[in-house]
Amino acid sequence: MRLIDLHCDTLSRLVKAPAEVTLSNNQLDMDLAGLKKAGMVVQFFACYVDGQAYSNWDGAYDGVVEMLDRLKVEQSSELKQVFSYSEIADNMANHIISAVATVEEGGILNGDLNRLSKLYDKGVRLITLTWNFENCLGYPNSKDENLMAKGLKAFGLEAIEEMNRLGMLIDVSHLSEGGFWDCINHSKSPICASHSDARTLCDHPRNLTDEMLKALADHGGVTGLNFVPAFLNPTQLATCRDIALHAKHMINVAGEEVVAFGADLDGFENSKRVDWVGHVKEMELLWPHFKQVGITERQIDKIAFENANRLMRDVFR
Repeated sequence: MRLIDLHCDTLSRLVKAPAEVTLSNNQLDMDLAGLKKAGMVVQFFACYVDGQAYSNWDGAYDGVVEMLDRLKVEQSSELKQVFSYSEIADNMANHIISAVATVEEGGILNGDLNRLSKLYDKGVRLITLTWNFENCLGYPNSKDENLMAKGLKAFGLEAIEEMNRLGMLIDVSHLSEGGFWDCINHSKSPICASHSDARTLCDHPRNLTDEMLKALADHGGVTGLNFVPAFLNPTQLATCRDIALHAKHMINVAGEEVVAFGADLDGFENSKRVDWVGHVKEMELLWPHFKQVGITERQIDKIAFENANRLMRDVFR
């Protein structure tokens, strides 16, 4: 099974770990051996920063640069950072895992469009426009309906136009609903929700409504199934079946082209338990559950690989 995953937070864990902890040698939710066992052909590595943990946005930007530098160090004969879709295709042909750098917190742009070009040159090919706080681009998802309705700021609209020009994916996970609709209405390229589930099944503001799922699909975008239990099941006692149920619901509502993976591994406190993906090497545990809820082999391949592959081919230069 070939896999593409649109979101993990492993880089942010690695830069905080002791020097001997690497992608090849760690106790995290993701390592090189696990990626290989899972059949991962493309892994998106998020440079996540909590902007409020820094004294200013310049410090947060430097934190992202540190993670981008770390991704370079983690390259090997088995995993290489990519800068274009043609490099991804070449790596697939040579059985090399492609690492795509992303930024989770567009606030690091700090109102400076030139930073987009600088990040692009460093290999960043996706930006999650907001995390959990307001920034120069727009507003986050929220239980506050007034905040949730707010759209992108003027600089946010400028930024998505520039991201379209450069060939960078616009990621609406964590974004307000108003911001989501601004991206749908203004982006000339398909967008994604790199790690978001279905709100109909689990009423959390981080998840997408059926209307949002349909709009995403109509514009050629995808959403990555997120493994955070609180986004999968209101009881927070999620199992592999919950992931399958969210995938099935998305297919029923918006079609089989909209679903991908954005597992968010190393982005939450994962537990090693029965009937659950506690590590990337255990992704194969999902397939029986997908089949049990009526997802076909062809649809599984679309979710695991084809949909995200199409998105990269359509957006990356």
